[in-house]
Amino acid sequence: MLFAGVSGVTVLTQKPPVLSVRKGDTATMDCNLGTGTNAAYWYKQIPGGVPQHVLYFHHSYSSPTYASGFSSPKFTSTHQSTKDYRLIIKNVEEGDSAVYFCKTWDSNAAVSLKYFLTDHKTREIFLPPPVLTVFPPSSAELQSNTASLVCLSSQSVTFADVSWLAGGSPVSSQISTSTAVQRPDQTYQISSSLTIQTSDWNMDKVYTCKVSLGSQTSEKTIKKSECLPH
Repeated sequence: MLFAGVSGVTVLTQKPPVLSVRKGDTATMDCNLGTGTNAAYWYKQIPGGVPQHVLYFHHSYSSPTYASGFSSPKFTSTHQSTKDYRLIIKNVEEGDSAVYFCKTWDSNAAVSLKYFLTDHKTREIFLPPPVLTVFPPSSAELQSNTASLVCLSSQSVTFADVSWLAGGSPVSSQISTSTAVQRPDQTYQISSSLTIQTSDWNMDKVYTCKVSLGSQTSEKTIKKSECLPH
């Protein structure tokens, strides 16, 4: 997954785009620096958090230079050429699940790798639950017969199942859901809107936005009596 910086000069290529491994296994991630400087910085970012510098490695070095909190043999790096670098994470555990990306000296460009762990027995991917925000209809909309509720889901990957409930019952129509958009913090956002009858909103009916991501499900409810006038 490419994240283009301001300059857009250097294009880095990282693979695989998504890596799922079991606890205790070794995870490897590759990055090609393209026309960038012959050294790689690796970063780790937990969704919603700030990027953490993991290590720096130049092909002429015998070993990486580590940032605070990261060390060998848990984390290490190798190079296949002056432009091809590999991050290696040994004996992975759930706390290692994050977005990992590499960067060079001379560019704002960076590419990200989604890396999540799976349960040893079920192979179920551990993903952070989506964070939801639901917005009520605007005052202008409420002057007509129909209005819209908007649900924003912030999540760690591009895919998710979005559904709506009205009064506890599933809604099958009047739903419009966008594709995921990458945010500067390396998370993704999906927007979903539900068109409702203004009369139902005025009757204080409860509406629920539900987003499922792997085994994680987040729900957010909204009704007129809980909303401040705007």
